[in-house]
Formats: sequence, C-alpha cells, structure tokens
Amino acid sequence: MIDPFGRHITYLRVSVTDRCDFRCVYCMAEDMTFLPKAEVLSLEELERLCSAFVRRGVRKLRMTGGEPLVRKNVMSLFRGLGRHLQSGALDELTLTTNGSQLAKYARELADIGVQRVNVSIDTLDRDKFRTITRWGDLDQVMRGLDAAQQVGLHIKINAVALRGVNDDEFEDLIRFSHGRGMDLTLIEVMPMGEIGGENRLEQYLPLSLARTEIARHFTLTETDYRTGGPARYFTVGETGGRLGFITPLTHNFCESCNRVRLTCTGTLYMCLGQEDAADLRAPLRASEKDDLLDRAIDEAIARKPKGHDFVIDRRHTAPAVRRHMSVTGG
Repeated sequence: MIDPFGRHITYLRVSVTDRCDFRCVYCMAEDMTFLPKAEVLSLEELERLCSAFVRRGVRKLRMTGGEPLVRKNVMSLFRGLGRHLQSGALDELTLTTNGSQLAKYARELADIGVQRVNVSIDTLDRDKFRTITRWGDLDQVMRGLDAAQQVGLHIKINAVALRGVNDDEFEDLIRFSHGRGMDLTLIEVMPMGEIGGENRLEQYLPLSLARTEIARHFTLTETDYRTGGPARYFTVGETGGRLGFITPLTHNFCESCNRVRLTCTGTLYMCLGQEDAADLRAPLRASEKDDLLDRAIDEAIARKPKGHDFVIDRRHTAPAVRRHMSVTGG
C-alpha cells in the first residue's frame, strides 16, 4: 500500500475499544459517554480486518484503546493475530497499555509472541498519578511492569509532558526507566476531543523546551534508532538508555508517516489529525470475501493526506478534531 506521497503504509494501529479504566485529564472527560456495544466490531471481525491489512503489506500491528486489555476476551484477538507472527507475514504484534491489567495478561502476551509493550506512566508520584488519571493506581501499574519484565517483555514508558504538572519529573522518569532497562518517550499534548474543564493551552509544554532542560542534566546524543513510530531517539550518556521525543506540534513527523488507524467500529483514519475517514465495516459485512474490503482500503489509502493541522496556541484552544484519542487508537 502506497499513499499519494509515496509513503509505504506498513503500520496499523487498532483501537480495540474506546473504553478505559482511567480518565486521564489530557485524554478524556471524567463523565465520558462511550460507544454503544452494538456499534463495536466483534473480535472476529477485528481479526479479519487486521489480517486483510497484513495481507496487503502491513508489517506491524499495535493494539490500543482506550485501554485494550479491558475488552472482554481480548486475548482471543491476540492469539488469532499471533499466527501472522508464526508465518512470518507480520514482524511485530504489540500494544500500548496503561498497565492496569498487565500483571494479569503479561505471561499470555509473551507466549503469543508479543515482545514489546508501551506503558503510559506520566508521573512517579502516587498522588499526582491519581490526579492525572483520575482513577488510576500507580502501585497496580508497577505490579504490571514487574510481571511484564519477569516474562521477558521489553517495556517502553510513555509520558505525556504536562506543563506545571510533571515537568519537574523528567530527570526522575529518565533514571527510573533506564534503571530498569526500559526506554522512555516524552509526548506532547495533542488537541483531540473535549476533556471537560481542562485547558490544553495550560497543559501544553513544547518538547523543545523540555529537551533543553533535560540537556542541562544529561548528555543527549541523537541516534538513528527507530521502532516504526514517530519518536526521535537520543542516547543518554549518563544512563546508557534511550530517550524518545514525539513532537506532533513543535516538529511534526508527517513526512515519514507510515501509519493508519482503525477504530473498534471499523472506521479507518488515514491521519490522526484529520477528520477524513473510511468506513470498512460496511464492506466487511457485505461479503464473506475480501474484494469489497480490499477496494475500500485502496480508496482510503489513496486519500491519505500529507499531514495534520495540529496547533495549540492562544488562538487555537479548541480541539483540532472532535474525536478523542481513545476513539482513534493512540
């Protein structure tokens, strides 16, 4: 699959559910209204859709949410997709999680062939963690990290940079992550969906500023290491670990975008920061064969835009897109 700008689409991110057991302040409102279950694809349908993308050249699948591990029987989807790892059709099957259910599922994920997991931890302060996530328990997440590392899963910590909230913790997060052999990636706040009374302009911290501050304490050397996603990685001289920056606002990564995103309703978003989307549920259900589905995928990829329009400043405080990150697949 090649888009109009010559980019090969080899990476599919799949939101298996828009539901989550946290309510992070930069992601969603506390009193969220989630999709009716009748609109959500079955796990068998999601497996068929993912398999169609693998057949057409996708080499990396990432399961996301919401929180993917809160979906009932979700491991049957992982088991079904694991066959593509065994056949060699897929290079990597992975997930992004808040870690709350990781202790329960780490062993099974490793047995299926998952090798890497991204875990979202924005702070190491238990009270602050509860404030940011509204409902989360940091100790529960730490038990998930322990379980994942015990079964050999490689962990990358994701932390959203929040001005005045965790911008004094980057040094601690680096030392914590690297001390346990885990990479760390810092992420800029993205203007997606209404988040209740929170103000994204107040939350937003340009990572150019964060990097300058971090460089006062650590020696950063840029590397060409890539995981297939948008992060730019640096080696931290004092720890030997990797530090990534995902900067959709201060330095977007659109020119090398190899990703599309599938929602749990069968909607395909060709760009995280654009509203244009393709309905794959209708062609999926219209025929047991994949002819209609393949045609719909081709038409969608042909509409993939050059880039997003994310802006956060005093003139642009409203969300750039109405949907929440949990709908699209983070």
